[in-house]
Amino acid sequence: MKSKSLKPYKRNCINTENQHIVLKTENLSIGYHSKKKLNVIAADINLKLYQGELVGLVGANGIGKSTLLRTLSRVQPALHGKILLSNKDLTSYKSLELASQLSIVLTEQIASKNLTVQELVALGRQPYTNWVGKMTEEDIYKVKKAIEITHITDLIAKRCFELSDGQLQKVLIARALAQNTPFIMLDEPTTHLDVYHKAYILKLLKRLAFETQRTILFSTHEIDFAIQLCDKMIVMNQEGFEFGRPKELVQCHAFSSLFPKDLILFDSKSGRYKVRD
Repeated sequence: MKSKSLKPYKRNCINTENQHIVLKTENLSIGYHSKKKLNVIAADINLKLYQGELVGLVGANGIGKSTLLRTLSRVQPALHGKILLSNKDLTSYKSLELASQLSIVLTEQIASKNLTVQELVALGRQPYTNWVGKMTEEDIYKVKKAIEITHITDLIAKRCFELSDGQLQKVLIARALAQNTPFIMLDEPTTHLDVYHKAYILKLLKRLAFETQRTILFSTHEIDFAIQLCDKMIVMNQEGFEFGRPKELVQCHAFSSLFPKDLILFDSKSGRYKVRD
């Protein structure tokens, strides 16, 4: 991607809240080094994600969504600024300690699809088990609750290769819940799903954020669904980023600048994209 320095979001679309802040960024810049050249994808990112919120991250392909997620999860370093997770600098966490604060659901294939659903969900307890991986009664309870709340009890004996894409996504979410972290991050969890299962997975995330009071951040191309279901949204575009409640972002015309207007237009009344006549 061409090197660029993006402007920060200036308009205030967020009301003051008194909830517990799970993740906070301060003047964050993201990007990468390439051939002794600094490539800034986005700059001056200031976010506050609160306990129990479902937050959607949207933007065109190549705009930097995955780079932001990788930076927030410490997979790659920030170029500038600070990331605070549970009020502690992200860079100061040891690996095992970070695994108790952040769980990640990726779109990549799992290492072994020969695992049973029960075994895969139980892997979420690895940060807490001893060196031989023996689970305590608490570990077993956490796995059981994760399976129950995601409604996959009927799948626990199945091998992962026997699952549909939608079923496997629910199992991976259950594994993240079993990890028992305050912050869950998902990279495009509805990829390869049909429209029904896209809506199902996003409604599941909405319910889990509310019922478990986890903060859930996910990237998605399902902008229409995200507008309907998310508490907050991060909108990344060529000018920078915008952050706030979906209704307020619609009023700010944040979604109108995501894509070229020669083919699709955002209808602020319906909150949906429409093909141009």
